[in-house]
Amino acid sequence: MNAIKTAALALIAAGVLALVYGGFSYTRETSRAKLGPIELSVKDTRTVNIPVWAGGSALVVGVLLLVFGGRKA
Repeated sequence: MNAIKTAALALIAAGVLALVYGGFSYTRETSRAKLGPIELSVKDTRTVNIPVWAGGSALVVGVLLLVFGGRKA
């Protein structure tokens, strides 16, 4: 499998995941205060939304690369 087909499959997978889930969230833990053996920490959850047009575009570009990427002029 060459690099173009690998990139096409990765774009297709990313586009499908973006369309199905619409985004992802992650948790970041930060240390706010440390007093001797006692440490106070805060967990901050953030959500990243992926626009529908970005997922659709990745899917279309991946399919186009898969279909037309291996052709020589």
